[in-house]
Amino acid sequence: MLVIRFQPVGKKHQKIFRIVLQEKRSKLSGKIIAKLGWWDPRKKEGEFDKERINFYITNGADVSDSVWNLLIKKRIIKGKKRPISVKTKSKEESSLVEK
Repeated sequence: MLVIRFQPVGKKHQKIFRIVLQEKRSKLSGKIIAKLGWWDPRKKEGEFDKERINFYITNGADVSDSVWNLLIKKRIIKGKKRPISVKTKSKEESSLVEK
């Protein structure tokens, strides 16, 4: 299954993200099928290949929650934003930290 997601590139603490099409089970730094754009979160700017993104979405590619919300914000696709899940500590881990 294919997924559209961010691929981090650049220096430490100066990340720029490529928006790429990859196999869902591949590593972030793994083989990519297509480059669909880039996003710089510090400058809040980027470029997107709107036609290719819409093509892959209509042909069944999944989109990660972060990329989905960005594409909606930039009006490349229409829909509702998705909640992004944040990993929290379990009760056992938090009780160990408090002691």
